[in-house]
Amino acid sequence: MAEGKKVLATNRKARHNYFIEEVYEAGIELKGTEVKSIRAGRINLADGYASVENNEVFLKQVHISPYEQGNIFNVDPLRVRKLLLHKHEIRKLIGAITQKGYSLIPLSVYLKRGKVKVEIALAKGKKLYDKRQDIAKRDAKRRIQRELAGRY
Repeated sequence: MAEGKKVLATNRKARHNYFIEEVYEAGIELKGTEVKSIRAGRINLADGYASVENNEVFLKQVHISPYEQGNIFNVDPLRVRKLLLHKHEIRKLIGAITQKGYSLIPLSVYLKRGKVKVEIALAKGKKLYDKRQDIAKRDAKRRIQRELAGRY
């Protein structure tokens, strides 16, 4: 983990369900109570995805729980949030999504120098047999490690 980077939430299923091609760091447009709620770790990335509309990238289906002391300033937990990326990165993402059939998946949310950042990945969905192969490889590695540990 890099210095000054505190991971607040990760999407554990993303690497299981997708082949990760490229990873981008994006800022996220938030309201004040959302930032406080994220700092408390009350964010869920499991069903989230990003989409490109009108040359802007938006984060959808990410649940940020309302802040308990937020009263009237709380917003909808599932609202669409704008991601802040450079124009050349957005153009690259548009090309990959439209031509090659990739998806944009949030991998993690973290603090970097006091700012909330989102790590999004250009990903391609795995088929069921790909997931089974990954599980078989992981089990084989575990068996080998157990055998090596048992010898000594």
